[in-house]
Amino acid sequence: MSCGDHHETDCSEVLAEVWLFLDHECDQSRRELLARHLDECAPCLAEYGLDEKLKTLLARKCGGEHAPDALKDRLRQQIRHTVLEHAEVTVESGPGGTTVEVRTTRVERSL
Repeated sequence: MSCGDHHETDCSEVLAEVWLFLDHECDQSRRELLARHLDECAPCLAEYGLDEKLKTLLARKCGGEHAPDALKDRLRQQIRHTVLEHAEVTVESGPGGTTVEVRTTRVERSL
């Protein structure tokens, strides 16, 4: 999307990062750049307003529910297992301690 006006930051770039802006997940300099664009660009500000209302609605309607601890633990365990499997890392715990084995493969690319 573009409003047709020239801005320091392109409209599509701002709209792609609007949720990062809403969630305060971008650094201060990026936040200032996005805020400056929103101040100058009415179409992006309108889109930001819709996203902000949607975020507020989601927080109000869905924010009170928390996943059970058992589910969180199962998810963490599955994520850990998947990451280790794809990284070709083996972790074994025994009476003598924990052993970690990492298999590496060197990949060279020609340009």
